[in-house]
Amino acid sequence: MKSLVFVYNANSGIFNSLLDTGHKLFSPNTYQCDLCALTFDTFSENKLWKKFREQSKSELKFYHIDEFEKEFPNVKFEYPVILVNSNNQLEEFLSKKDLQTIKSAEALIKTIEVRID
Repeated sequence: MKSLVFVYNANSGIFNSLLDTGHKLFSPNTYQCDLCALTFDTFSENKLWKKFREQSKSELKFYHIDEFEKEFPNVKFEYPVILVNSNNQLEEFLSKKDLQTIKSAEALIKTIEVRID
């Protein structure tokens, strides 16, 4: 079974969330996680993205760097990244460079829908 694995370029935890929020507020142009910027507004999940995520027929899994590297210690990718997991084999679905070119949650959703089929 195929699933999509989303790895944010951020670590988990309350402190890191607060730092990320501050960074998005005060210096959004230098924020290091294009995936976070596409799927989350400053304080909450993007509404369009949330609807897509909740209604998706594909299995979607989400990780922060520390969580992903703990579960997959021998796998290295540039973050953020979206991977496809097929029979426990991870492959790039959308690379860091791909995510840098996507400018909205709507465009991300369309890209995923086109590539997943």
